[in-house]
Amino acid sequence: MRALIIAFLTPFCGFAQNFTTLHNTSEKALSAYNEGIREASKGESAIAQGFFEKAIKIDPKFIDAKLALADTYIDLRDYYKSEQYFEEALALDSTYKPVAFLFLAKVEWDIDKFDECAIHTASYLNSKPANERNKKTAKHLLACAQFAANAVKNPVPFNPKSVGDGINSKSSEYFPSLTADGQTMIFTRLPYSDEDFYSSTLKDGAWQKAEPLEGVNTNQNEGAQAISPDGSWLVFTACNRDGDGSQGSCDLYWSQFKNNAWTKPVPFSNTINSGDWEAQPTIGADNKTIIFSRGRGGTNGNISLWQTIRQPGGKWSKPEKLPAQINVGGKVHTPFLHPDGQTLYFASDSLPGMGGSDIFFSRRQPDGSWGTPVNIGYPINTKGEEGMLVVSLDGRTAYYATDRPGGAGSLDIYSFELPEHARPQPVTYARARVTDAITGYPIIAKVDFIDLKTGQSYVATNTKSDGTALVCLPAGKDYALNVTKDKYLFYSENFNLTEAATVQQPFSLEISLLPIALDTVSGLTAAAGKPIVLRNVFFETGSAALRAESAAELDRLVALLNQIPQLKIRINGHTDNVGNDADNQLLSEQRANAVLDYLIAKGIDATRLRFKGFGESAPVETNDTSEGRARNRRTEFEIWQ
Repeated sequence: MRALIIAFLTPFCGFAQNFTTLHNTSEKALSAYNEGIREASKGESAIAQGFFEKAIKIDPKFIDAKLALADTYIDLRDYYKSEQYFEEALALDSTYKPVAFLFLAKVEWDIDKFDECAIHTASYLNSKPANERNKKTAKHLLACAQFAANAVKNPVPFNPKSVGDGINSKSSEYFPSLTADGQTMIFTRLPYSDEDFYSSTLKDGAWQKAEPLEGVNTNQNEGAQAISPDGSWLVFTACNRDGDGSQGSCDLYWSQFKNNAWTKPVPFSNTINSGDWEAQPTIGADNKTIIFSRGRGGTNGNISLWQTIRQPGGKWSKPEKLPAQINVGGKVHTPFLHPDGQTLYFASDSLPGMGGSDIFFSRRQPDGSWGTPVNIGYPINTKGEEGMLVVSLDGRTAYYATDRPGGAGSLDIYSFELPEHARPQPVTYARARVTDAITGYPIIAKVDFIDLKTGQSYVATNTKSDGTALVCLPAGKDYALNVTKDKYLFYSENFNLTEAATVQQPFSLEISLLPIALDTVSGLTAAAGKPIVLRNVFFETGSAALRAESAAELDRLVALLNQIPQLKIRINGHTDNVGNDADNQLLSEQRANAVLDYLIAKGIDATRLRFKGFGESAPVETNDTSEGRARNRRTEFEIWQ
């Protein structure tokens, strides 16, 4: 029997008329009770049980014996008997030891009697207990019992399925992470005592045989990883490594995928890593946000979630702790930031749930703050330890690790359809391929998506050696796209995602950049006469007044002109066919001239600039649709000599 409970259940003084206590029971009953206490103190719960039952048989109203027997049945894991004797003791007198309500509630929690648990926990709190620790425990238990009682009556759809033997094995597999296109899964496998990373690709609806992640795996442990949505870099956890710049304990490391291979992992600087335990990172779709777990004492102590942001110069900001509604105390861990940038999934053992660590999600609010966490629901969450959840780009499929019966090994990875209430915001992605317009060969270029509302870069990345890049784009925004490379004319585009976007309709872009030789006139001539559309130059309706969103695009043109002093350009203005020819001709000239004036105001020599208006005379699309007319209303520049 536990000494703590004995202390709480041992009376200090007084007795009531309808029951007996240590002070007024019979000598025989007291003798049996004392023998039971001695056996319980030695850990002989089964023997103690017999003595307490003997005491109760002698004196059926002996309340101390009933409380002691109820506690003994907890040690013997006979929770129904324990419940019976706590209830009998409280029926004799509920004010004798009100803490018995709390012990009874804990027993009822263990046997899934959540409604009764809530009632008896509330009864304990209504007794106005002085013990602050017990009071805190009771408040949390009450919240969990109320949640669990409702959750089991209203279960969410849940039908987990193994991801297959291409990934799952007799070893433990856990911590899945996905690329945004859902075609690659990186996960941790523990075959013996050495954690390593494995990669599997999805082909014809089935995950293929996983292969070790060469270049990252070592003979030491690697675990708790996150792959960036575009698959270009990996952040993971490594512990107790010496001589490589780590800070001790467990730290965050990173590796990049370059030239079809992973670079040698290196730790983040001491801006992020510390003497504490840093682990379990997740990478935002913007490629500049990392949320991770941090704690002292590793998984044995309190854990909270922290966030760091990569600054424009490439350095990472000092991590900041996520707000109190998420970091409520206890263990808050295994974060996953969905590519929508608005939905954060994580596990917590201190928010109201089913017990252990439950999976929760929080949504970003209009002011940028994180909203109140929501439990993902029962039976996804159980009394066990849930966590390690990732969600596909379309928000429908979740993956997690569990040791449920029927698996291939200890921990296996399963997928299930995510309940609608827990799904993230709509997201799509753009897959671009950038080539040299003259040779057709792929080139490594910078691809930058800009939030037109803020004028700030949302996500920027470089194409791979094959010229491709993949970028996630949350719905609800307008984006400008700029593709740049030294010695090439830039490319621009824009996307209107204020309406719903879906992963089933991604953007596929084939982009050709015109090369320019900086030191020869022939290089400029090669690109001459091929207009470059400035798709992110915007005017007020029916006017030549430039809108503020145009600044980023025009400043990029200024930079190009400063980079190539011998470059001369002509600004071309075009309209659709709405209105009369003369008005459209005038408007196109005025708009082209407005761009020229902007460049001159930024310091570009006027002798290097010309402008021309074409009105509605040179359409590139039909004017019979709104989309076509939008394409025809455009501003261009072309090189002239």
